[in-house]
Amino acid sequence: MSITLIIIIITAGISYYALQNSLFMDKLIMNPYRVSKRNEYYRFITSGFIHADFGHLIFNMLTLWFVGEGIERLFNMLFGTSGPAYYLFLYLVGIVVSDIPTFLKHRTNSNYNSLGASGGVSAILFAAILINPLMDIYLYFFIKLKAFIFGILFLAYSIYEGRRGRSYVNHSAHIYGAVFGMVFMAIVYPDAVPNFFQQILSWRLF
Repeated sequence: MSITLIIIIITAGISYYALQNSLFMDKLIMNPYRVSKRNEYYRFITSGFIHADFGHLIFNMLTLWFVGEGIERLFNMLFGTSGPAYYLFLYLVGIVVSDIPTFLKHRTNSNYNSLGASGGVSAILFAAILINPLMDIYLYFFIKLKAFIFGILFLAYSIYEGRRGRSYVNHSAHIYGAVFGMVFMAIVYPDAVPNFFQQILSWRLF
């Protein structure tokens, strides 16, 4: 069984339980104030395994499923037996890094909460986009987009929703996770950067 599928199963199980149990949800959610005042730093990780609703969960896990196994195979090819460690590092640190700006901004606001695997999923997604910007991504199975176009739309949507701030979904984590994913991939696989621009420049819309 792939690490991607294991992450999806674990995240789906924890998210489902949390959606049925508000006390459990409250224990895992990212609350920067509690992290700051009570040193509950575990929330940087646990908040990435719970979701606001089933739609949020399904979107994140479908995205991870579509692109995660490709990155997992690439890391196994590049790093051999260390490949799984690189993959887990990218995903888990993506969750943590993407929450740092939120923590710094809201650490004095006891009412602010956020949750979701968005940072880790974005890190994997944009690592995949850097490797293969012209791969096809199907939005909800029906709308086919080139990966780099999907990435642009995804970030634009995240910026818009982040400014609205109407839910616990940490949309800014999409942005910081995306940056982390591309930087990480560029460091561990430098050839990805020139290959990315070469593919984009060779692409023709029609």
